[in-house]
Amino acid sequence: MKGTRATGRHAGSKVFRHELKYYLHWSDYETIRTKLRLIAYLDPHSIDETGYQIRSLYFDDIQDMALEDKKNAASSGRKYRIRIYNNSDAAIKMERKSKIGGYICKEAVAIARDEYASIMTGQTDFLKETESSLLRDFYVESRHPLFAPRIVTDYIREAYGMETGNVRVTFDKQLMTTVDFDDLFNDQLAMVSVIPQPMLIMEVKFDHFLPFNIQYLLQNLSNQRTLISKYAVCREKLKI
Repeated sequence: MKGTRATGRHAGSKVFRHELKYYLHWSDYETIRTKLRLIAYLDPHSIDETGYQIRSLYFDDIQDMALEDKKNAASSGRKYRIRIYNNSDAAIKMERKSKIGGYICKEAVAIARDEYASIMTGQTDFLKETESSLLRDFYVESRHPLFAPRIVTDYIREAYGMETGNVRVTFDKQLMTTVDFDDLFNDQLAMVSVIPQPMLIMEVKFDHFLPFNIQYLLQNLSNQRTLISKYAVCREKLKI
């Protein structure tokens, strides 16, 4: 049934998955999307094929370790972010994305609007007693000198899923960024465009294997494979 999740590679209680990224021209996107719609279901969070807005506030330390990991294509690393959808506080998540070799893991835990506000003012002591190991780890990081918010990323995501292989294919469009992170929910943030049209980012995530019909869709895209990181390209765009 839809929503069933297979298991990927485990490291402790974490589940790591494969992730492939592609830097696509709009014409390739339209071709792939048309074929994908015949074999995959539209993400239930999407009202329609337009997709939904994702806005993320990224944290880094004084040494910019999360950024340097991406620049150097490090085989391991992690980064923290607070993520919201459609400028709403209906779902606010603290997330940690980790990488080991060619595998990625995304952990997430819901936080309340007042907890978000406390984190933004540096009042993180309440996280010490939480049941979430992710939030406790974030608390430890937050105590390090100059661990702080760095940038906001904002884009429209069109997402599809397939039960076989637990595949998720996403198209991220209209990537924008800003260092104005005083209010993540402000729909009037002054942002700059990062990726010029008609380009966008496609990501393909899966567990143990990639189904043949998905492999077929990707067979002519080998020269468009990329290690692109939205966080890194946004930092580069803003020269920070």
